[in-house]
Amino acid sequence: MAEQLEFFTIPSPCRGICQSDERGFCRGCLRSREERFNWMSMSDAQKRHVLHLCRQRYLRQQRQARKADDPPPEQPSLF
Repeated sequence: MAEQLEFFTIPSPCRGICQSDERGFCRGCLRSREERFNWMSMSDAQKRHVLHLCRQRYLRQQRQARKADDPPPEQPSLF
């Protein structure tokens, strides 16, 4: 895939909350250990891919939290 010219650098998504969760992802930015350590040597395309993965991980966390908080639906009365 051809590399697109970028006028601005892609900033690190680090939020300064550097703790790993039970799956090994950072609690602040949701990057894996390898993604965090290799960020400076990645190409812009690789960085965009990592940001996409982080977004997917965030949305998955939100869905799981919503499922845990929602009570099961009640059967409406038919009479």
